[in-house]
Amino acid sequence: MLTAITRGVSPLLAQCELTWLDREPIDVGLAVAQHDAYERALAEAGARVVALPALEGYPDCVFVEDPALVLDEIAVITTMGAASRRGERDSLAEALAPFRPVMRMNGPGKLEGGDVMRIGRALFVGLSHRTDADGIAELSALSVPYSYEVIAVPLVNCLHLKSACTFLGDGTVLINPEWVDAGAIGEYRFLAVHPTEAGAANALRVGSTVLMPSAYPRTAASLREHGFAVRELNLSELLKAESGVTCSSLVFEA
Repeated sequence: MLTAITRGVSPLLAQCELTWLDREPIDVGLAVAQHDAYERALAEAGARVVALPALEGYPDCVFVEDPALVLDEIAVITTMGAASRRGERDSLAEALAPFRPVMRMNGPGKLEGGDVMRIGRALFVGLSHRTDADGIAELSALSVPYSYEVIAVPLVNCLHLKSACTFLGDGTVLINPEWVDAGAIGEYRFLAVHPTEAGAANALRVGSTVLMPSAYPRTAASLREHGFAVRELNLSELLKAESGVTCSSLVFEA
């Protein structure tokens, strides 16, 4: 069964970590409503949603992708580059324990799940402000025994690798070529975002549906032209927190 773990929106969302965006006012009530709609979309796309309560003292807690990485065999609890978020990990480890053996990063390196794009047995990991070479090396040590190959990918001017590209299935990667070099990823079909929609490369395939923010209609139209079923979601308030559609769920086969 396809499972999606989510977490509620903190009332402190407006105090979230920001790296590349200027801070804007966030309507937390609207963010909650938008997140509810996101969870419904996950369910309607075929996932069983496991919704965790918000951690009220952690502004970024809704973004469950960063503290953990779920592979077929194990779940890895990461050492996030944003030190203020590390208190989010224990409750997420508890939520994942019924589904996978849980392993924890405990070395000197940093790694956030938003920097990891999986394609088959390859784990592409962005070298970002939140993930460093030591963190990538530790992920490799944890995952290589399960026959994963870990590949470091340089980034330019974006938060995470999944800000710059996401795997849509069917051999296709949605990409912003201004933020990541396709040559660092390999031989796939690359679909570029519309040049006026820099943030549009973060999309999430759930079953046969590609979820993406309604803020990027030109890229959504391009994906439809290439045969993808796209569902657009209004995530205006969550986008102000430097997020995308992958950030708010951990989707895996249970």
